[in-house]
Amino acid sequence: MGRAGCCCCEAERLASPSLVRRLRPLLLIIIALISTGHIGHCQVNTPQCRIQKCTTDFVSLTSHLTPTVDDFHAEFCKALRSYSACTQRTAKSCRGNLVYHSAVLGISDLMSQRNCSRDGPTSSAHPEVHHEPCNYYSRIQHAHAHTHAHTHAHTHTHSHTRPGFLFCGLFGDPHLRTFKDSFQTCKVEGAWPLIDNDYLSVQVTNVPVVPGSSATATNKITVIFKPYEGCTEQRVYQAVTDNLPAAFDDGTVSSGDPIHVSMGTDGATGKVRALWISERTPGHHIELHAGYIGVTVIVRQLGRYLTLAVRIPETLSQAYDATQDLQLCLNGCPGVERIDQDGHLPLSPPSVGLQLQRMHGPRYSSQTQLYPHGNRQVFSLEGAKELCREQVEVQDIYYHSCVFDLLTTGDANFTVAAYSAQKDMESLHPHRDKWRIYPRGSALSPAYSPTLLLLTLVLLSMLCFG
Repeated sequence: MGRAGCCCCEAERLASPSLVRRLRPLLLIIIALISTGHIGHCQVNTPQCRIQKCTTDFVSLTSHLTPTVDDFHAEFCKALRSYSACTQRTAKSCRGNLVYHSAVLGISDLMSQRNCSRDGPTSSAHPEVHHEPCNYYSRIQHAHAHTHAHTHAHTHTHSHTRPGFLFCGLFGDPHLRTFKDSFQTCKVEGAWPLIDNDYLSVQVTNVPVVPGSSATATNKITVIFKPYEGCTEQRVYQAVTDNLPAAFDDGTVSSGDPIHVSMGTDGATGKVRALWISERTPGHHIELHAGYIGVTVIVRQLGRYLTLAVRIPETLSQAYDATQDLQLCLNGCPGVERIDQDGHLPLSPPSVGLQLQRMHGPRYSSQTQLYPHGNRQVFSLEGAKELCREQVEVQDIYYHSCVFDLLTTGDANFTVAAYSAQKDMESLHPHRDKWRIYPRGSALSPAYSPTLLLLTLVLLSMLCFG
């Protein structure tokens, strides 16, 4: 008892109550996953207590889900109800099992956080997989099922694999987040390739923002979906300032054969083309969906400039030859084009150019409202921080980029760009534990990031249950 009490006290000293509450469900599930592998150290897991199977089935049911899928919430709730039902069936035989009770608490907390009802449909432990050659997820699942069928007889381990995805984003001055989660601020004036492989090409054009400054921003984006045999012909999408079309260059809004996708939160499915465009906000927010290669591209116009966010399968991102090695998303900006210093942004006073053309714009209070084009003002460091705090609550690299852009350009629309870029990253980035990047020397450094804090709590909890 004394040992457990000591561990829990140390955990309380390491984390704030609000963060512990948010991480508690995930922590409890992780404890269940880790402890099932080391169950012999604390208690006997009898054949009748099947909590390990309940947990692995839940992982299997949710491993393919991503927040970008329309019915993510409904499917996640179905999986939670299945997990809960499984724990109820084995409750009697798992009495006194700490792994079991950790899982039950984690399920309850997740249901509350996700507003999942206790009653409702559940997920099938063996969902039927429809093979569709022009649906990337179907191809991957079919290939995995085929491989598993040939290897199952030779192994007792059931591996639940999922395709790996990468994220790349560009916004503001411009700030680049690479596939490796390296955060850079670059000049890169003119046309530069972000992605260039056998399936996809993305190119941006950056122009100077203010005279006398090296700051540039994106005013043109070109996305080329290359032909994929049996699924789609080549399609080109091009956006420029004040012209975000809801169609490809040839006037079409989709291409390729129909494929099944999730259509709503009720779990219903429908058919779309293998490649299609979704206009979320006319003239301001366009999404390109390439279901045949598992790619999503988000293009926005905020103020006078454009932002970009891309999610792509890792295997596809590596399909290029030596002539395609200049890819900013893959390798980052060339050293001579970098403005930051290893991710650190120098927050200097406003430029002389801005002081000469000082123009005061209206205050800003909405997360979606934009300032009128051309309105600029000179921000003090504290003024820039205050405005950015209204938009970017977490003071990570997106917040610091916002402050840097206000000081450099005086264009308050860059606050909205930072906010939207952060939200697009959260919707597309496949690894939640890598969302937050803190610049060197900031108040909340990587040493105290939620990821490492969660790991510390897990280790402490394992000691408590040891």
